[in-house]
Amino acid sequence: MAESWRHRKTLILGRTDMVGLLTPGEYNDCVEHAYRMHGLGRVYMEPKGHIVLDRYKGEWEVMPSWIEEPEAAACKWVSIREDNSQYELPAVFSILVYTHPETGFPLAICDGSHHTLMRTGASAAVSAKWLARKDSKVLAILGSGSVGKGTLATCDAVFDWDEVRIWSRTQESLDRFVAAEQPSYPHLELRPTTDVEQAVRGADVIVTGTHAREYLVEDDWVSPGTHIAALGADLAGEQELDPRTLKQARVFVDDIRQCREDGEINVALREGLITEGDVAGEIGKVICGELEGRQSDDQITVFDSTGIALQDSATVPLEYERAVAAGVGIEKKMIST
Repeated sequence: MAESWRHRKTLILGRTDMVGLLTPGEYNDCVEHAYRMHGLGRVYMEPKGHIVLDRYKGEWEVMPSWIEEPEAAACKWVSIREDNSQYELPAVFSILVYTHPETGFPLAICDGSHHTLMRTGASAAVSAKWLARKDSKVLAILGSGSVGKGTLATCDAVFDWDEVRIWSRTQESLDRFVAAEQPSYPHLELRPTTDVEQAVRGADVIVTGTHAREYLVEDDWVSPGTHIAALGADLAGEQELDPRTLKQARVFVDDIRQCREDGEINVALREGLITEGDVAGEIGKVICGELEGRQSDDQITVFDSTGIALQDSATVPLEYERAVAAGVGIEKKMIST
């Protein structure tokens, strides 16, 4: 007899319930698995959908996906409002719905804020694992918001850094970031700066996490052998890197369909400064062994990450399992009988 779902309840998890369910290393493992399955074609995912209205500074994004193994289906709804600080609210809200693949039953409805900052940071960490030089010691993080926090946590699980530089446009943001994060990293000295050039010159790994519409990082500042994880651009017109860097680097993307429209490469493609032929391929192909990654210690590598829905469906099953085991959240019967 088939399992009865009539009396099953949906687990509702707030942000505090989600924090600490997985370690940074486990987020890295889940995101790496998502990319691997993407490379193998064992997934179903369309590019993220956008709703952009002139009346609000920001957008909505919708991100559904299915992954074959371990089988899971999830959908994330993201609200981005760049002026939310005036309301004492975060710039990004997200809700993640995790469903049972066979029945479609909503297993969990989760706050996606902590989940998203960690899985987004993990995209940079996984790209550094696969594309950065193995002797990388200096990390530069551009952006002191939630993406910067997730990047620091997940990249710390990949390399033993001698130096971690943090850049933001304002000293106030830097002071807030360092005060909040430094106690968790006694083995690291966080070095804040409001000078982009100072942050990136000589860095082995650069992670960008802003919504800049004019590039921040000059090509002349990027040293041979640097790996850059460009996380910020995820909407047409946004860019963080000098297109000259894209032209000379070995460039990888998370999903070419998304990146050509919304990723770091979108502006350079539209302006004819690069072509899709200049893109080496998707990182999942590197991870599953079908595509060569870094080819020399002097080569500059770039990973254009728009954030793909598979990162969510590959991660939420373990978060759900841990939440159930820990007894956190509340259960609600969503279906009447």
